[in-house]
Amino acid sequence: MEIDRIAPTRRPAGRNSGTQIWEELLFLHWSFPPEVLRPLVPRSLELDLWEGRAYVGLVPFLMRRIRPSWLPRALALDFLETNVRTYVHRDGAPGVLFLSLEASSWLAVRAARAQWRLPYFHAAMSRAREGDVIRYRSRRRDRSAAGLEVRYSPGRALGPSAPGTVEHFLLERYYLYVDKRGRLLQGQVHHRPYPAHEVEVQALDESLLAAAGLPPSTCPPELAHFSPGVEVEVFGPWPVGS
Repeated sequence: MEIDRIAPTRRPAGRNSGTQIWEELLFLHWSFPPEVLRPLVPRSLELDLWEGRAYVGLVPFLMRRIRPSWLPRALALDFLETNVRTYVHRDGAPGVLFLSLEASSWLAVRAARAQWRLPYFHAAMSRAREGDVIRYRSRRRDRSAAGLEVRYSPGRALGPSAPGTVEHFLLERYYLYVDKRGRLLQGQVHHRPYPAHEVEVQALDESLLAAAGLPPSTCPPELAHFSPGVEVEVFGPWPVGS
């Protein structure tokens, strides 16, 4: 099946359902045989593969000015988030499926679970920057205590990712799929292409992949990128096929 990777980048018509700003995004990626990911993905979705491999991303970043369209700007939330995601498509429409998400805001966790049925977890999280070095920590507030500690330095600017490259395949994702009690929902985000950078990962300790049902990451990430951020419009969610 041919997959259209350009159409999702276009802004949907009409009013958005909310706005956000995503800052200091670190994209860490590992690849797995498709059979490792298949049990974690709803049957209504197909794995979106790059050169026969299924990729999983670990993405810590800062969420700012998060609000639904009806909420006054003065009440918008700021918090830290980390997500574990894989790449899927439905009838040729490529998107992401979140295997887990951590947030430092209890209110954001409750709201996202209620509205989107996303697998959010409340976590104790911190971020600090000393010169070019960014330190990011997350520890889930449950018995698993799954978490992440990473130290990294952004590097040379790469600019927007070109279609047909692995960077575009991994970074430029605009559809989100959620399985809500057997009913598939689709959301969409719109933003300018990520201004991507190289990044040096100096230290990494994580247990979120294993907590999501994946083999523990005993090897360094195969690919790593950084982006200073984008302003985002959010649309949906809608039942797929509506």
